[in-house]
Amino acid sequence: MSVLLTGAAGFIGFHVAQRLLADGERVVGLDNLSDYYDPSLKQARLDRLRSDPGFAFERVDVSDRAAMPEVFRRHRPARVVHLAAQAGVRYSLQNPHAYVDANLVGFVNVLEGCRHHGVEHLVFASSSSVYGASTRLPFSVHDNVDHPLSLYAATKKANELMAHTYAHLYGLPSTGLRFFTVYGPWGRPDMALFLFTKTILEDRPIDVFNEGRMQRDFTYVDDVAEGIVRVLAKPPASDPAWSGDRPDPGTSRAPYRIYNIGNDRPVELLRYIEVLERCLGKRARMNLLPMQAGDVPATRADIADLERDFGYRPRTSVEEGVARFVDWYRDYYRVPQS
Repeated sequence: MSVLLTGAAGFIGFHVAQRLLADGERVVGLDNLSDYYDPSLKQARLDRLRSDPGFAFERVDVSDRAAMPEVFRRHRPARVVHLAAQAGVRYSLQNPHAYVDANLVGFVNVLEGCRHHGVEHLVFASSSSVYGASTRLPFSVHDNVDHPLSLYAATKKANELMAHTYAHLYGLPSTGLRFFTVYGPWGRPDMALFLFTKTILEDRPIDVFNEGRMQRDFTYVDDVAEGIVRVLAKPPASDPAWSGDRPDPGTSRAPYRIYNIGNDRPVELLRYIEVLERCLGKRARMNLLPMQAGDVPATRADIADLERDFGYRPRTSVEEGVARFVDWYRDYYRVPQS
């Protein structure tokens, strides 16, 4: 029995695939290898995965309505981890249609594949961005999230609603995971840690929004992969305590759950940069800027439900995680020590 993993050549998908393969799972990785960022990085991740005999690859776009049913028909996966998406809050301001195609049309195709092929459990990526205008910290899955601040966030909220509908109508066990600022080796070049590292090493000033006073619940990618694997092994059941009189957004009468995956220890961006400077042995020149459209001043994940149901706690400090990223970056890009 195989696990279908969409977005397998992506940052989080690559780490999840490695973890599943190490556990002896058979993984069918699906990715379209888009050029949203350097495809050679995606190819390098994919080459590593292909060296494992338990891994098979399908180059397919999740928004391809004709190709997706064929993937399900050929491989008949028992479980699905859906991570493929058009990522990035800021990019959604310039390219909204990319988010509709990948995040909405693509997700319907995944849901339909799961529905028609008896998938035992769908685990899908949501995002901390769904909390939008909420200022109540820590962010809880039991709070309302009806005020997104970007189209990216809106599509992730839509994914949660779509999955719930399929859980209710067709009994498809579905679990959504809201990721909080994931970072680590093999990361995306458009993410802050990657951008800061590259720019500092090139002796250029880094753009620091909200003058660095933002707080983020930075979560190391191996901790995220651990959470995904634990959740995947335990499909949700109906919550007998759920009531339509007081509807809880995090649970349901259907086999459906939402969880946060975060570090539960927010770090100010200036502190994050300070840790990076120490790992690089080089000071950053900072271009302090105001808050960008679509951003929020602070995030913090309430992970009590994930800890209760799966015994999950993140293990990696920002100091450890940033150091591991810098070691990977120097090795991958052949950057000598200063």
